Formats: sequence, structure tokens, C-alpha cells
Amino acid sequence: MPGKAADPPALMTLIVLSGLSVVSLNMFLPSLANIASEFQADYALVNLCIAGYAAVSCVLQLVMGPLSDRVGRRPVILAALLLFLVASLGCLLASNVRAFLTFRLMQAVIAPAYAVSVAIIRDVSAGSKAASSIGYVAMTSAIAPMLAPMLGGALDDLYGWRASFWAFLVMGGATLALCWVDLRETNKTPAATFTRQVRSYGTLVGSERFWGYALCMTFSRGAFFVFIGGASLVAVSTFRISAAQLGFYMGTITAGFVLGSFLCGRFSEHYGLTTMMLTGGLVACAGLILGILLCLYGVVSLPIYFGACGCVGLGNGLAIPSSNAGVVSVRPEMAGSASGLSAALTVGGGAFLSAITGMVLTQANAAPTLLAMMLLSSGMGLLATLYVMRLDAQEKPLERE
Repeated sequence: MPGKAADPPALMTLIVLSGLSVVSLNMFLPSLANIASEFQADYALVNLCIAGYAAVSCVLQLVMGPLSDRVGRRPVILAALLLFLVASLGCLLASNVRAFLTFRLMQAVIAPAYAVSVAIIRDVSAGSKAASSIGYVAMTSAIAPMLAPMLGGALDDLYGWRASFWAFLVMGGATLALCWVDLRETNKTPAATFTRQVRSYGTLVGSERFWGYALCMTFSRGAFFVFIGGASLVAVSTFRISAAQLGFYMGTITAGFVLGSFLCGRFSEHYGLTTMMLTGGLVACAGLILGILLCLYGVVSLPIYFGACGCVGLGNGLAIPSSNAGVVSVRPEMAGSASGLSAALTVGGGAFLSAITGMVLTQANAAPTLLAMMLLSSGMGLLATLYVMRLDAQEKPLERE
């Protein structure tokens, strides 16, 4: 039996739910070649299960956020989990590549669970306390994609590529049971109609504060998208390291994010949202500036280079949960819509920045240019933070009056 409606869900429930939404993206990536081989399909076609999944999830972010504002967080999450189970079973039983891709894209219904989880946190807490909880949830979003491909690869080696989808069934079923028992409804002021809630995007788009928080989050995470888009070229052209070594060093930015998210969860209640955002932006930019200067003077090594990238991870861990909490606090009654819209902006912005990075990098300029692109993105995030702080400063005299 579900608990009392007045009781908030356990933070661990939201961590598990968010973890599933992240794991579903990349756990089976080591199996792509085997999937293409079994279905006798072109690898590029099978690879659509990644790009298509991202595109569908971006659209669903815009729908499921306001839907959770209208009908409630609990029914949206439970319905998403049920559809995820159906889609996982469909992938498991697929006999051709078209059926597999259809059900794989259907799995994207679980992707917005992170955004809805953020809205739930805002329903039961506010401001810095919300940022603290989001910081702990964000740790999962960093650790899960790092470990998931390892698990997927091991399952493939032992039992074949379909084993990952058996795992999705088990994890999805366990998460559904957990949410059924513990995920009480937290949206106490549902919107009158879904159409009206979708139209509320206009209110968010017209809010300067929303844009400040959302752009901080978009550009901060954008630096990570830039990194993953260019790190392999740097590894080949500058350091001549293997893919396995690159995988290890790429973990520095993830490790930095985990540490930053932990520190955000630990200290945001004491220092406030904008302080954590400012600190994160400064850490990221300072590390990148130092890395660029060392590259230009020829003092570059693997630990130094990826240490600078690790500063971005640390800074993002401090800034992103805090800006996320700010986004859903601009209009508390529209927390789901705000979380969905900001998530869509982040995914779209990250894809754009990654594409631009691929266009400007060459083997000759890869190392300093990648850091410069990351600095540009992190610097824009820092400017967005300063803009929010300016809005805060303008509002204080009005409050005294």
C-alpha cells in the first residue's frame, strides 16, 4: 500500500528512479556491433537507437514536465515505468531491426524521469535545501553512465546482447514496485488543464530569472558535451594514447562532477544557490585558463590536461544542481514544466555545442582548442550566474521599500 499522501518520497527512491533514466541511455552501447550483426543491419542504422533516443527524449521532456503539473507526478512516473517495461520486453523479443528500433525509441519514455524527480524535490523543499537534494541525485547521473557500459559489456560477453534488456526488465520492475510503494503525490496544486499548462511555457520564457538559471545549467553542461565530442581527437593527435587509456582519463571529469555534486549536497544549504553557482563557474574557468596557458607554453602532459578538464567536472557538480534548483523555484506551481523545458534546452544546447566542436577541431589544434571551447561554454555559464546575481541585487532594494 502506498504511504500517506502527505509523506514525501524517500530521497533514495528519486535516486533510483533517476539512475534508471540515465542507465537506459548507454548500458547496452558495447552491444551495438553484435545487434547489427544479428539483425544483419548496417551499423549506422542500429546507431539510430542512440541519436533517435536522444531526440525522442528531448521532445518528451517538453511534454512530461507540464503533464506532471497537470495530472500529478505519481501517475506520470508510474505510466512511464510501465511503458518502459513494455518497450524493454519489445526490444528483448524483437526479430528484426525495425521492431528493435521502434521499441528502443519507446524506451525513451523513461528519460524525463530525472526532470520529474527534480520537480518532486521542489514540491517538498525549496531553495538551497532543494539544491542539496538535487546534488545527491545528480551524483547518480554521473556515476551511472560511467558504470552502466561496464555492466552491459559484461552481460553481453556472458549471455549475449539481449541480457541488457533482461536487466532493464528487472531494474524497471523493481523501480516500479519501489515507486508504487513510496512515491506519493507531491503536486498539491495541479494545473486546471494540460493545454493551459503547456501555454505556461510562455510565462517561463518571459522570466529573466528562469533564463539566468537555465542558461547557467545549459552552458555548464555544454562544456561536458564539448569535452566528449573532442577528447578522442586530442587523445590520438596529441597524446597518442589507446582507447582504454582515454576511457580512464575521461573519467576525471566524471569524478570531478561526483565530488562537486557531493559538495553541493553538503554545503548548498549553508551558502545558497548563487554562491554555489558562482564558485562552480570560477573553478571551471580557472582550471581551463591554466590548462590553456600551459598548452600554449608547451608545458602539457596527460595529468595536467585532464586535470584541467576535471576542474570542469568539479565546477559543474557545484553549479548544475544549484541552477537546477533555481529553475524549478522561479514558478513553483510550474516546477514540472520548468524542469522539462530546461532539460530540453540542456540536451539541445549540448548537441549543438558538440557539433560545433567537431567542426573547429583539427589534429593540429586539438589540445588547446578543445580547452578553449570548454572555456567559452563555462564562461557563458558564469555570465548567466552573474546575471542572476544582478537580478538578486536589484530586487533587494525593492524589498526594503
